[in-house]
Amino acid sequence: MKRHKMKKLIKILLVSLIMIVAIFLVGAWSMFGTKIIAANTITKLDTGLYSLEYKGDYGFDDFLAQGGASSDAAVADYLTSFLSHGFYKPDNSIEAGDFGCSTLTVKTTEGDVLFGRNYDWADCSAMIVRTRPNDGYESISTCCLDFLGFDKDWQADGSMMDRMMALAAVYVPLDGMNEKGLMIADLMAGDKAETHQDTAKPDLTTTTAIRLLLDKAATVDEAILLLKQYDMNSSIGSAHHYSICDAGGESVVVEYIDNEIFVTKTNVVTNHYLTDSNKYGIGSDQSHVRFGILTETLNKSGSVMNEIDVRDALKSVAQFNFREIGKNEYEKTMWSIVYHPAALTVNFYWNENYKHAWSLKLLEGDNWANKD
Repeated sequence: MKRHKMKKLIKILLVSLIMIVAIFLVGAWSMFGTKIIAANTITKLDTGLYSLEYKGDYGFDDFLAQGGASSDAAVADYLTSFLSHGFYKPDNSIEAGDFGCSTLTVKTTEGDVLFGRNYDWADCSAMIVRTRPNDGYESISTCCLDFLGFDKDWQADGSMMDRMMALAAVYVPLDGMNEKGLMIADLMAGDKAETHQDTAKPDLTTTTAIRLLLDKAATVDEAILLLKQYDMNSSIGSAHHYSICDAGGESVVVEYIDNEIFVTKTNVVTNHYLTDSNKYGIGSDQSHVRFGILTETLNKSGSVMNEIDVRDALKSVAQFNFREIGKNEYEKTMWSIVYHPAALTVNFYWNENYKHAWSLKLLEGDNWANKD
C-alpha cells in the first residue's frame, strides 16, 4: 500500500513538474518566440554585410503609443525592455561624426521612378533589414551596425543574445523603400545644429522617424503629414535632412532649421542645406562638388535613366573618386542603392564594388535576396 501511494505521489509530482515546465516554455515563447525566429534569419551576405527578416510585431506601435523617444538613449531603453525584457541593453554610444551621402531621383523611358542613394561613412558592418509588420507596410531598409555599438568585425555566428540585440537594427534604418514605393534616405545636413522640438507631440529620433514612414506612409505627402505629428530629435549629435521620394515621382528634401520643418522640391540631395533660408548652401565643399556632378548628369540625361545609369551616377560621386585626388572627407562609400518602386526591387552595391549587386525584392517569399 505504501509503495502504491509513493508511486502515485511521484506520478503527481512528475505531472506537476511537466506542467510547470510547459507553462514556463509557453510563457518564454510568447515573450521571445517571434524574436528568436527573426534572430535566426540573420545571414551573412558578404564580408561585413548581413541580412535580417523580421516578420510580425517588433514593438513599434507600442513604442509610438508610449510617446516614442526623444533621444537615442531612450530608444535603447525601450529596446532593452522589448527585445530582452531587461536582461541586456544595446550599446548606442556612437560618437557624433560626419557622414556624406548623395541621392538622385530620375525616371526611366517607361516613366518608372528610380531613386539612387550613396551612404558614405567609415568602414563598418551593415544589416539589410526586411520587415513585415502585422499592421504596416513591408519594407527593405539598411542599418549601419556602428549605430548598435557593433564594430566592423561583428559576426552573425556569435551568441544568440548578440543576434537578439542585432534585431534593434529595425529601429535604426538609414534608408529604405516600402511596398507602396515610398523611398527615404537620411543624410547629414550642412552643420552640427541639432534639432530638438519640444511641444506636446510625441517624440521621434532621426532613425525611428524613418521606421515610422516606411511602416505607415505611402506617398511623400503622407510622409510629411506624419512627420508634422511628432517632435523631431536629432540622432548622434548632428544635423540631418531627409531625401524622400515616392512611386509617383514626387521628390523632396525635408530639413529642420531652428526646430522648424521645411520641405523643398529637389531631385538631388547631398550634404548642404537646400531650404531657401539663411542656411541655404551651408555645407562642405565636397558636398557642393557631388551635388554639381549629379545635377549635371541629371541635366545631360534629361532626367531619364535606366538602373545602370543611376548606378554609374552614384559611382561617379563615390568616395574613392575623392581619395584619388586627396579630397576624401569620409572613409568610404559603404553602400550604393538603386530603388525601383514599380518593380519593388532594390539593387544593393556593397563597399564600392559596382560590378556585382545584391538584388532584393519586396513582397517576395523566402528567396528575396540574391547576388547578381
